[in-house]
Amino acid sequence: MRVLAVETLEALKPYVGREIGVSEWLTVTQERINQFAEATEDHQWIHVDPERARRESPYHATIAHGFLTLSLISYLMKDAIRIGGTRLAINYGLNRVRFPCPVRAGSKIRGRLTLLAMRDRGHAEEVVLSCSVECEGSEKPCCVAEWIVRYYK
Repeated sequence: MRVLAVETLEALKPYVGREIGVSEWLTVTQERINQFAEATEDHQWIHVDPERARRESPYHATIAHGFLTLSLISYLMKDAIRIGGTRLAINYGLNRVRFPCPVRAGSKIRGRLTLLAMRDRGHAEEVVLSCSVECEGSEKPCCVAEWIVRYYK
């Protein structure tokens, strides 16, 4: 794990264009996948039926919802980056998202974050991050996203 800790948003600016943090590994359990299925009403068998997935899925196991993996980016970011001097952070949205490979139940994932840009929006600083979620043992990332977060001073 590599954590970046800065006291202010201003102190983050020299890191534009650089990788700024790597989170710890997080295990994506079947229980977490089931809870996500409940919360989103997405009960497709490939996510929630281990026996059927073992028999019929090309992955031979249940897999996490892509949106579950995406939603964990905020947790992984909190594990890898500490920014002081802000009162509020708002998820402003995503420019691009892809899911190049699956996350099998029981797999470990971690986030790798690169600071792409910072823009002063007057009342907030807009931070654009490249987020790559790696799955232990996989050559490809399981999720790549360009994420925009607005930090209010």
